[in-house]
Amino acid sequence: MLLVLRAVLLLSLASLLHAARRDQAVSLSLGNGSRLRLVMDPSVQSQRISTSDSSIANMSLSPWTYRDSCVPSRWPQRISHAQCLTSGCLSLEGGGEDAALEARPIYYQVLVLHKILRQVHNHKAGGRKRRQFDFRLETEVITVGCTCVRPSVVPQQP
Repeated sequence: MLLVLRAVLLLSLASLLHAARRDQAVSLSLGNGSRLRLVMDPSVQSQRISTSDSSIANMSLSPWTYRDSCVPSRWPQRISHAQCLTSGCLSLEGGGEDAALEARPIYYQVLVLHKILRQVHNHKAGGRKRRQFDFRLETEVITVGCTCVRPSVVPQQP
């Protein structure tokens, strides 16, 4: 039930963001006969991460940069992934990398919707097919940043 509620909320947000570009409200059918009306607050701006604006990534001892993943059939279509710039961590004294520490990615799991084409026969139009889509809720693991860790050492057996 929780997964269904998440899917409805995510789909509602997708419709809401699309409608917000046109300054409209979105009405959503909940399946039990009731409808839910969602209105986007016009003061809310979608915030995008850009490499030049990411001062935290540049100030970190394990700096990273972002690369974009664009999938037209996914919502959101554009997801930014962090990439660690060093294998070690930068020294506090500013003399390069510290070999005693490792830069490791930080992972986060997000919900996404994938648009899937469904073929439907239109019996009124002489059997012609019309295009309809379903949305499949999935999870993706993305990298959101990098952090410094102590290297994992596996002791050898004598």
